[in-house]
Amino acid sequence: MKVWRIALMGLVALLLAVFVLLWFLPARWAMPWLESRLNGAQLQDVSGLLWDGKAGKLLSAKGENLGELQWQLSRAALLGDNRLHVELHGSRVDFAGNMTGKQAAEATWTDVQMRVDLDVLGAGPMVLGGWPRGTLRATAAHLQLRGGWPGSLDAHVQWQAAALRTVALGELPLGDLRAELQAVNGVIEGHVQDDGNGPLRVDGRLQLSPLARRFTAVTAPRGQHPELQRWLAAFGTTDTDGVTHINYSGGLAAALRGEKR
Repeated sequence: MKVWRIALMGLVALLLAVFVLLWFLPARWAMPWLESRLNGAQLQDVSGLLWDGKAGKLLSAKGENLGELQWQLSRAALLGDNRLHVELHGSRVDFAGNMTGKQAAEATWTDVQMRVDLDVLGAGPMVLGGWPRGTLRATAAHLQLRGGWPGSLDAHVQWQAAALRTVALGELPLGDLRAELQAVNGVIEGHVQDDGNGPLRVDGRLQLSPLARRFTAVTAPRGQHPELQRWLAAFGTTDTDGVTHINYSGGLAAALRGEKR
């Protein structure tokens, strides 16, 4: 009995030591675990605890300093209940939001605020025939991910000083654009329009899902912008008043409809 009692006390002491270690785990000790979830990004000047920590620098996969990162992670994560608040503040990127969920692809985000200088993307993927420039701002009261795609969403997006850098037409100024986005059951719907003052007049509706994309809009240059008119003409039919009517659909669902025809 004495041997079993000693063994039991030793086990309890070991479990208590592990619990205390996890409860007060320094963030720098968890660096390999943290960076494995950052897709090539790196944390520097790390301080605090795993549960309430700070990194003086968050470096992108390209080595660019994105800013100072702070986070608070609930200790309930030890039981599989992840509750995370994260903030990133830099000259070109700002982000703040709350996340709950067992894994990132199935997480729910609330009170999200984001600002991104699109120059951070460098020569990233082309969008609408060019490389986007300007500042993207977004706020989302609610975002629920399902397999990494928004299952439900309530968000407002602004593209400020929007521009596209193209090969054939140079840089096309678009002005300030905005969109109200909602998603239900994985289908994102939104209203896209300009602020009424910029070089591009646009009023459109979009619908996105993992299987289909649809965008309809009435667009036109505001003032004399021949390059902008040429760019718009590639996306729809232009009438005698110089207004381009865009009616685009794509994706797997559209392809299947085409095959049936």
